Amino acid sequence: MGLPKIKHVRAFTVRGGGADYHDQGEGHWIDDHIATPMARYPEYRASRQSFGINVLGTLVVELEADDGTIGFAVTTGGEPAAFIVERHLSRFLVGRSPAEYEKIWDQMYFSTQFYGRKGLVVNAISGVDLALWDLLGKLRGEPVYHMLGGAVRDELQFYATGARPDVAKELGFIGGKLPLHHGPAEGLEGLEKNIALLADMRAKCGDDFWLMYDCWMSLDIDYATRLAHRAWDECGLKWIEEALSPDDYWGYAQLKKNAPPGLLVTTGEHEATRWGFRMLMDMECCDIIQPDVGWCGGVTELLKIANYADSRGVLMIPHGSSVYSYHFVITRHNSPFAEFLMMHPGPTEVVPMFAPQLLGEPVPVNGRIRVSELDMPGFGVELNRDIALHRPYPN
Repeated sequence: MGLPKIKHVRAFTVRGGGADYHDQGEGHWIDDHIATPMARYPEYRASRQSFGINVLGTLVVELEADDGTIGFAVTTGGEPAAFIVERHLSRFLVGRSPAEYEKIWDQMYFSTQFYGRKGLVVNAISGVDLALWDLLGKLRGEPVYHMLGGAVRDELQFYATGARPDVAKELGFIGGKLPLHHGPAEGLEGLEKNIALLADMRAKCGDDFWLMYDCWMSLDIDYATRLAHRAWDECGLKWIEEALSPDDYWGYAQLKKNAPPGLLVTTGEHEATRWGFRMLMDMECCDIIQPDVGWCGGVTELLKIANYADSRGVLMIPHGSSVYSYHFVITRHNSPFAEFLMMHPGPTEVVPMFAPQLLGEPVPVNGRIRVSELDMPGFGVELNRDIALHRPYPN
């Protein structure tokens, strides 16, 4: 017997935390004077929310099969993405089996290519694709990682992204990634502050703990090169992440040549699809690619990206995206560890990454999650029905 067909497609928006993890209250570390491409303008330097990083909110995609089974996923995109899902992508879903994810992905991508290709449209496609895999797993009674070939290790180990690597070390993580606070517009004084903060964390964490800098697309070649050499020479930085605009493949190739031997150049959080990542790898732009499964095209596309990376000998450490990346990383030899976003405001505690939207979300204990914690059907989480779901474009 075939699987039940998709009967309903629903797209909701939610505000406050969760998948749009930048949508936080005042005083959260994630919005505390972090270097951005907009930092060249003083009025947008102190807060990323000041230039609108949190305007979209979360997108929730829900697919209901004709037997009543529901698969869902969360990503960013808010109301514009909800419109794309309900008014455009739904035609490729209703009446179809979720097992047809390859054909469905192909039709979603190429039907939107004239106004999509990356960004918001691929976020919407990613949300649908993740919901398809969740639905497929629930219909088959299998966790997603089983459908991806099974675990290649018994547990996931994590590094932590947040403002307190010293706390992350105490909590058992293998490394800590700091947000860069000062970009080129703040000159030599800002560069000295960046190095001073890194040196302070190195003193607190010791020499055997990984420290990384997340530059969030904010630098130019000259500044990134100077930061890379000083951070490596003075503080033993492990990698410099997303230093340049994601469209500047040529700049990344040059930065990789400029970087001191031993320092890793990483990027890809804001890249999308197999074609974008092929550019990064073919042009030798980085040592590690970092796709976000909720932004790059979903699991269906991440498989293609990962396989190409494996063939090129490039490590793939997905951007932190909770269970959606956990189920993938546990199946891949070229993804030996994972990222955990420290969403506590301090951050001084381990809290669920996509709260309050996901129920049953596993979190690392001593920097690790056992594979047995992923052994529920689909992605193993449920949607919190007590949050304020809004469906702006019902069919």
